[in-house]
Amino acid sequence: MTTKHDQIIQYIMDLEIGSAISVRKVARKLGVSEGTAYRAIKDAEGRDYVKTFPRAGTIRVERAEKRNIERLTFAEVAAMVDGTILGGFHGLSRTLARFVIGAMTPDAMVKYLSSGSLLIVGNREEAFRLALEHDCAVLITGGFRCGDEIRDLADRKGLPVISSTYDTFTVASMINRAISERMIKKEILLV
Repeated sequence: MTTKHDQIIQYIMDLEIGSAISVRKVARKLGVSEGTAYRAIKDAEGRDYVKTFPRAGTIRVERAEKRNIERLTFAEVAAMVDGTILGGFHGLSRTLARFVIGAMTPDAMVKYLSSGSLLIVGNREEAFRLALEHDCAVLITGGFRCGDEIRDLADRKGLPVISSTYDTFTVASMINRAISERMIKKEILLV
């Protein structure tokens, strides 16, 4: 016979990637106490089945087995820049291949956009759409938000749209520093 804890873990594992999880919802759905649900959710977080984001809550994520140490996931980028996830929760566990700063016209920007990239840009809806159409995630700086159409497109494509109150230079510096630190740690580990 499986324990309540194991039943909750299995329930979480069966959820669709990107689903929001709450203690109350799990407790009510499975008929367990909130304390039991809380402990199981924390265990699931330790096993990398869920991740808790400030202002977004706990989300079911894809478990990353072994990955390249210098690669950051979009979820890690969001946490690093105190970001708010506006859409595309399903893509949070994807890795960042490179980042592009959107400081040019959309026509000029196209040649720099590639799958797995993160476009860092201010309040430019046309640039958001262009990035998502080219399979790029979007990090909106300055605390700006996106419209419902962009959020829906991000959800359909599974590409995160993140908003941060930091400016573009600060965000790019933070990401670059994190990648550099990971590469240094990798070199130390390989010695």
